[in-house]
Amino acid sequence: MARAKPSANKAAEALLGGLVVRSTGSWQTVRTDDGRTWECKVKGNFRLRGIRSTNPVAVGDRVAIQPLADGTAWVRELADRRNYIVRRASNLSKQCHILAANLDLALLIATVAHPETSTTFIDRFLASAQAYRIPVLLVWNKTDTYTADERAALDALMALYRGIGYPCVALSALTGEGMHALHAHIDGRTTLLSGHSGVGKSTLLNALVPDAAARTQALSTVHDAGQHTTTFSQLFDLPAGGALIDTPGIRGFGTFDIDPREASHYFCDLFALAPACRYADCTHTHEPGCAVLAAAAEGRIAPSRYASYLSILADKDEAKYRDAP
Repeated sequence: MARAKPSANKAAEALLGGLVVRSTGSWQTVRTDDGRTWECKVKGNFRLRGIRSTNPVAVGDRVAIQPLADGTAWVRELADRRNYIVRRASNLSKQCHILAANLDLALLIATVAHPETSTTFIDRFLASAQAYRIPVLLVWNKTDTYTADERAALDALMALYRGIGYPCVALSALTGEGMHALHAHIDGRTTLLSGHSGVGKSTLLNALVPDAAARTQALSTVHDAGQHTTTFSQLFDLPAGGALIDTPGIRGFGTFDIDPREASHYFCDLFALAPACRYADCTHTHEPGCAVLAAAAEGRIAPSRYASYLSILADKDEAKYRDAP
């Protein structure tokens, strides 16, 4: 008598659906739909279409896992993403790192001083988020520490970014000033928390999620720069609903997979002027009849924004990332 064939659905029935809530590189923590958490390793081909990623599964991903006898599990399937945001991986010029997936909003935490967040860093983050269809809220932290001159600089920066369509919130995560305005943006939404080391991300996370117990650390007195306290990405549930995805602080933001011919599409102030250019394929760098160059010369777009655009065009020189810190 022939042996009965095992059910073709047996393997599928063993899979559990869940959400990746923590990623330490080689291991992923998955919270399955029944409320349990599993330590998992990735198995199978999860390469993104045409993108080489150092971490094919990221926090915020929906996955299917196969439990193992030792209490761990394999990640077997990756659901389609609604969106995701990436940056160029450090020291790997031809690879990207996925910061998080399936986001409603990204918070870019910035500071005017101690440490200073450059407009180039801000603009590169904004362009990447625009490329991946993720709204951004600029959060200016440490308002309790600013001098009168630094307050004036903050006002100017907020006016610049609000003027081109980016909402801004100024607050102090330490004293609570301005925190109520932040809740209106993040409650009930899945939000990425990103920024340089030292801008107060961990302090802000602890204020928003008291159970997070994120470790904080003083600035380096030598370089006036932050020291890494978060070493992996993790999702935290907000008390009022929604979630924050905390990510390690980043020193630089190398853009990835942005075609230089389309870079201006991700600068809304430049893109609004482009239809007036003489040439449809204008790069806004040297062409006669370029509306963007004319606006830059007349001060109708901020010099910092145009400089940031040029820096992204220079990203095609991939060799400069091989020695990145």
